[in-house]
Amino acid sequence: MIKQLLNLNRTEDVDCTVEIVNKFESFEAHVRFNDGTTVNPGDEVLVHGKPIEVPYGEHQTFDRKATIKRAGPIERLWTRMTGDFEFMELCEFSFSEERL
Repeated sequence: MIKQLLNLNRTEDVDCTVEIVNKFESFEAHVRFNDGTTVNPGDEVLVHGKPIEVPYGEHQTFDRKATIKRAGPIERLWTRMTGDFEFMELCEFSFSEERL
């Protein structure tokens, strides 16, 4: 039961498509799992293969293999509880001393 709660070393290998857009209007990177697999809070994804470089102004797709390391129930709960705080680290706030 403890091993099930910790969910040690539960991984899946799946085929995926990596889509990279490197244009003035948009800079994007997306990974789509070809079999429709989804990732959940706390899961980790490792895409295999050599590093991808897309020249400026281009949009390319690549077929790769990926390994998904599934989070256990405790890790999933922790990720959901702390996710909002980590999101706030991405926000940038600015205060000025200017008075009207």
